Amino acid sequence: MLDFITGIIRSGGLFGIAFLTFAENVFPPIPSELILPLAGFVAVDGDLTLPGIIVAGSIGSLAGAVLWYYIGVWVGADRLRRLAARHGRWVTASPEDLDRALEWFKTRGGLAVFLCRMVPGLRTYISLPAGFSRMPMGRFVLYSAAGTVIWTSALVLAGYWLENAFEDVEAWLGPVTNVVVVAVAAAYLWRVLRYGHRGSTKK
Repeated sequence: MLDFITGIIRSGGLFGIAFLTFAENVFPPIPSELILPLAGFVAVDGDLTLPGIIVAGSIGSLAGAVLWYYIGVWVGADRLRRLAARHGRWVTASPEDLDRALEWFKTRGGLAVFLCRMVPGLRTYISLPAGFSRMPMGRFVLYSAAGTVIWTSALVLAGYWLENAFEDVEAWLGPVTNVVVVAVAAAYLWRVLRYGHRGSTKK
């Protein structure tokens, strides 16, 4: 993986970095925790500038976020409601719960987008509820771009400062990503298990 990423960065330059960060958002197993520090390390050699890397990485990442937003728009709230009506346990929400959540996200979800764009394991998929709820595109891009630039800058600068030890960034953030993914999965399973109990309590 490291040789593959290095080859694209060195041969493609800023375009290669933008391509990698776009691909990282579309195919999350490609880790930004490795791509961006490596790009920062390349800047040490003087082949690329730090501002250029941060801009290219942010543009590619934001493009991936916008793609997932439109996937959410395409799926749409109506399909989610039908899914919730038929399989409420697995969605862990009734159609009414879903309507309230989507309305909240549409009007107040900007902060969630901003924060989750800086959380490994969630930064890609936060675009989906924004699309489901049809959050205004301007608000989505604004909050997503703000979080993306901060995340990109932090990882690129870490790679630049650490130089040959840039892989330490991925080594530290990798377990964090795993913890977030496990926590989200555990929360989902808890809601699935509690769904029937919650319904019987209401009755």
